[in-house]
Amino acid sequence: MLASVKWVEGDTFIGRSASGHNVVFDAGSDSAAPSPMEMVLMSAGCCSSVDVVSILQKARQDIADVEVKLTAERAETAPRVFTKINLHFVVRGRNVSEKHLERAVSLSAEKYCSVALMLEKAVEITHSHEVIEIDEK
Repeated sequence: MLASVKWVEGDTFIGRSASGHNVVFDAGSDSAAPSPMEMVLMSAGCCSSVDVVSILQKARQDIADVEVKLTAERAETAPRVFTKINLHFVVRGRNVSEKHLERAVSLSAEKYCSVALMLEKAVEITHSHEVIEIDEK
């Protein structure tokens, strides 16, 4: 895997993946884009969400929406690494099984999400979830 990061100005940078996608980063106080640490946090959420959605779909769960709400704590002093991350999955759908959701979250956490599995070597990562039933329509 290859990528590059180019300084734009101030604390703003543009990352470019080998697949040709650009991402703006900003580490300044009046940031115009997510910071590198926010990107890491969102990457963990996205990676795990991909797994959860795929597993629920394969289990034929009638999902309408999946959102992961991420909370993180960081060390007080430099390098201010993450010390704790929680991924809270909120799944909206019709008759979505708690058991299936719990299994999907566990499989992602223990087997599939490369970002979270890499981070958990240094960060305490927890998961939680809830199902919100939506009207039959």
